[in-house]
Amino acid sequence: MSELAPDVAWLRPLEGAWPGAVVRLLESTPAVVRVVVASMRGSAPRDPGAALLVTPGTVEGTIGGGHLEFEAIQCALAFLKADEEAPAVQIHQFNLGPDLSQCCGGAVQLWLERFTPGDLTLLQAAAQAAHGEGAMLESAFDGTAVTRRLFVATSPESMRFTSDTAHAGTLLEGLSAPRQALWIFGAGHVGQAIVRTLSDLPFDITWVDSRPGVLPTSLPANVRACAEPQPVGLLAAAPGDAMYIVLTHDHALDYSLCRAILQRDDFAWLGLIGSESKAARFRSRLRKDGIAPALIGKLVCPIGVTGIESKAPAAIAIAVAAQLLQALYAPAVVNMPRGGIASIGVRSEPAPAQRAANDCGEDCGGCSAPHHRTC
Repeated sequence: MSELAPDVAWLRPLEGAWPGAVVRLLESTPAVVRVVVASMRGSAPRDPGAALLVTPGTVEGTIGGGHLEFEAIQCALAFLKADEEAPAVQIHQFNLGPDLSQCCGGAVQLWLERFTPGDLTLLQAAAQAAHGEGAMLESAFDGTAVTRRLFVATSPESMRFTSDTAHAGTLLEGLSAPRQALWIFGAGHVGQAIVRTLSDLPFDITWVDSRPGVLPTSLPANVRACAEPQPVGLLAAAPGDAMYIVLTHDHALDYSLCRAILQRDDFAWLGLIGSESKAARFRSRLRKDGIAPALIGKLVCPIGVTGIESKAPAAIAIAVAAQLLQALYAPAVVNMPRGGIASIGVRSEPAPAQRAANDCGEDCGGCSAPHHRTC
C-alpha cells in the first residue's frame, strides 16, 4: 500500500474516545500516531481537539481534509518510521496561507504523539476513565521526553495547549466527550440507515428492537444494541433529557412508546416516523388518553428537515440527522410552529377515497389496513 494513500477508514468519533481506538489499533500494528489540532489562530478547517489516528496502512478521523491533512498524514507516516529512541511527541506549526496555500489563512499547531504496546497500561486506564465524568489527561513534553498524568477535574476542560517554545509544550484535554443520549426504537431499513448516519456524530445511541435477530452484530462505537420483547419497559432506564426516535414495525407499539415517552415529560426531543394522517391519528388518541396538549405538541411527526422528498432510507436518515443536529445546536429553529418546518414523511398521503377505505378508526392495534404498517 502506498504511503501517500493509506486506507481511510470510516470516520469515528475520536474526540474524547481516542484512547480506546488506539488500544484497538495496537492489537494489529506495532505503533499508532495520533495527530491532534492542539491550537489554532484565525480560521482553520477544524477546531482544537480534532484528531487523526495514523498507522502504516490506515487513517481514522479527520482534521478537516485538504492540504493540511495531507501534510499531517505524511508527518505521521514519517514519525512511525522514526527511531524507537526518538521522542514520543512532535509539535508542528502550519501557517495555512503561506505554507499550504489554503484560503483559510489561519495558523494551527499540531501535536503528534506515537503510541506503542508499552503505552497500553496508560491507554487502557484512559479509555476506562473516559466513561466517567471529568476525566482529564495532561501530557507535558519538554522537547526530549513526555510525561502524562490522568486525573479527574471538578471543572473539566475540552482542550488547552500551552507552549513556551516551538518544540515543547503541555496538552491538557478532556476524555469524556459530551454526547447526547438518543434512543432509537426500530431496526428496519430506515432505523439501520439512521444509525449508520449518526455513527460519527455526538450521540450516545441505545438501539432497541423487539424482534430476535434483527439488530446487527457489528455496531459503531457509539451504539449499544438491545433486543427486548417489551421495549416500553426499557424506558424506565432512559436518562432524562434523552432524544427518542420511534420507527418500529408495529403501529400499536409505536403508539405505546410515544405515549410512555410523553408521560415521562423529561425528554429533549421525540420523533415518530409516519405520514400526516398517522400523526393526526396518534395525536387524537393521545388526547383521548389524557395527554396534555402541550406535550402532544412536542411530538414530531413526520420527521426530517424540509426539502428532501426522497423516500429512500438513506435520504430519510440524512433528513432526520439534520433535524437532530438542529435540535442540538439550533433549538429555536426546531421549536418553530409546525408550519415553520416542512418535515419529510415516509409515505405520501393517500387519495381521499383510499384514505376513507383505510380508516378503521382510532384503534391502531391488530389492524391490517396498509397505513397501519410501518413504512
